[in-house]
Amino acid sequence: MEINPIYIDQLGRRVAIPFPPRRIISLVPSQTELLYHIGADVAGITKFCVHPDEWFRTKPRIGGTKQLHIDKIRALQPDLIIANKEENEPEQVKALMEEFPVWVSDIHNLRDAMEMIRWLGVITGHSPEAVDLVIQIMAGFRGLPALAPIKAAYFIWKDPWMVAGGDTFINEMMKACGLENIFGDKPRYPVITPDQLQGTDCRLILLSSEPYPFKDKHIAALQVIFPQAKVLLVDGEMYSWYGSRLLEAPAYFREIMAAFR
Repeated sequence: MEINPIYIDQLGRRVAIPFPPRRIISLVPSQTELLYHIGADVAGITKFCVHPDEWFRTKPRIGGTKQLHIDKIRALQPDLIIANKEENEPEQVKALMEEFPVWVSDIHNLRDAMEMIRWLGVITGHSPEAVDLVIQIMAGFRGLPALAPIKAAYFIWKDPWMVAGGDTFINEMMKACGLENIFGDKPRYPVITPDQLQGTDCRLILLSSEPYPFKDKHIAALQVIFPQAKVLLVDGEMYSWYGSRLLEAPAYFREIMAAFR
């Protein structure tokens, strides 16, 4: 009788996964891109897994990150499903765990992201590629200049206004590019009012490209409300994708620093 190796996911769960897994389904866009980067393959992805374009155009899609089509997943007969604690609905992931091996990531900071990358390399049989990726990412972040922090807010949604709080990966990326999150004392993604922001000494407002698609028109609107702060559109993938996209983040953060300072 074949016994599958046991791996510990980032929730501390023991997961038996065949080595190497042959039919992987990724429920997380940033981890889909990571699997491609290290040379692994997938049998299915979500409709939000837009990178790489080659997979987005050709791989079967199994719904959205929070609205999975369980029947489509079941039809693909996966031997590994890769999920995330925050990005996927817990009840759907729990249902999948009853039928398939599910490895769940839980990313709060850069260290968690590097651990996830290394483990997915081990699990998929691409450990050398994953380790090399971690080395490159960490070198890029170590090369960022240490600057006096600028007080900033990172908006992710409109109607209602929502921002990134302190216990998020976005908050960690803000720190990396020399920003102090003025809502760092609030959990997750709080709803705020314009009055709450006007009562602070915020100097920089970042409008993310995702999940809400902020545009130039929103810059003008917010600049009227907060004339004391500079408002910038930023690439949300650079602040919230915790896979191989992190290779590009340090150079992007340098651009943000240069645009403001």
